[in-house]
Amino acid sequence: MALTNAQIQAAYRARHCKNLDTASASRMDMVIDSDSLTALRRMAAHQGLTQRAMLQKLINEAQTALLHTLDGGQQDAYYDRIQAK
Repeated sequence: MALTNAQIQAAYRARHCKNLDTASASRMDMVIDSDSLTALRRMAAHQGLTQRAMLQKLINEAQTALLHTLDGGQQDAYYDRIQAK
């Protein structure tokens, strides 16, 4: 029996997540505005990175900058809001 489009997509996603370069990777599907996507593409190209690597870099740098503004108790509250998987 032929697979449905949903089954084909689910199989692709399962295979794709297994082939990532890190065991702690998670899939994130989202829609962003065109200007933000263009900016991401430009920044990634300028840095010689993939869009994924550029997005990870931006998120990690933003989190580090935020954490430097928080005291110990505020950092604890920040981490307690959402636990890493």
